[in-house]
Amino acid sequence: MKHQASVASRLYGRLDDVSGEAGYAEHPPRVGFFTDTSVCIGCKACEVACKEWNALPDPDAGVLKLSGESYDNTSALGASSWRHVAFIEQGPLDAGAPAAGGLSPADVLGPALAGLASPDSVAPATRWLMASDVCKHCTHAACLDVCPTGALVRTEFGTVIVQSDVCNGCAYCVSACPFGVIDRREDDGRAWKCTMCYDRLRGGMEPACAKACPTDSIQFGPLDELRVTAAARVQELHASGVTDARLYGADPDDGIGGAGAFFLLLDEPEVYGLPPNPVVTTKDLPAMWKWAGGAAALLVAGVAAAFAGRRP
Repeated sequence: MKHQASVASRLYGRLDDVSGEAGYAEHPPRVGFFTDTSVCIGCKACEVACKEWNALPDPDAGVLKLSGESYDNTSALGASSWRHVAFIEQGPLDAGAPAAGGLSPADVLGPALAGLASPDSVAPATRWLMASDVCKHCTHAACLDVCPTGALVRTEFGTVIVQSDVCNGCAYCVSACPFGVIDRREDDGRAWKCTMCYDRLRGGMEPACAKACPTDSIQFGPLDELRVTAAARVQELHASGVTDARLYGADPDDGIGGAGAFFLLLDEPEVYGLPPNPVVTTKDLPAMWKWAGGAAALLVAGVAAAFAGRRP
């Protein structure tokens, strides 16, 4: 554990003690998700487990609703979809040309088919990218900064949750999230998002989505250990020729201070619907309040001077 933490420190710098900064004098190690999209098979077991454990409502219950977007019927994260498995179809590809992410026709069609078929006889190849998206549980979380009621809190595990009984539905957090994760339900107007199964964590269990994942695409554990595991996985993929493999959200020096839920991607972040360089949307708030305070002071001084000038 100490060795892995030191390796992570050399690779990524100091891991912020977000729980300590939130006021927890004693707390367990910060935990998180590492989602390795290279082994995701798109089974959506994580979606189902999340909905079942958290008793998330289905607004379209009893209705056969197809999104028209590939095999993806949930389309995006939302108030009632805290895990979302995206299906990204890439192609067609020329039979002899490498695919995005360093994959060849053999990777896409299989060695047997690619070896037996000629370029003229092979149908255009398609590559599927599948990725289970979730709240990032940011180190510097803008949603925490803007919540006026204290409904959004940092837990002792370093995660960010919404206390539904405190939320007043103002939606400040919805607009502040740089990933568009948080959403409100139409029936009650309150904000909802992934809690990383806070109730399960307190009981010593891993989150339902990670428990249900059959390929270990979703890995859960201490964040420093996951970062070491992820770095090794990227090196492994690069050595095997998948040169486009990269980590997203693992760097504490990025615009959100690193994510508590980070990803291994096989293409650019935009392909997965992720912002390429996310920043905490409240980073300029201190300066804005400073200027606003200065402007208010000048206004008060001007009004006082005006009234003083009218005195006989």
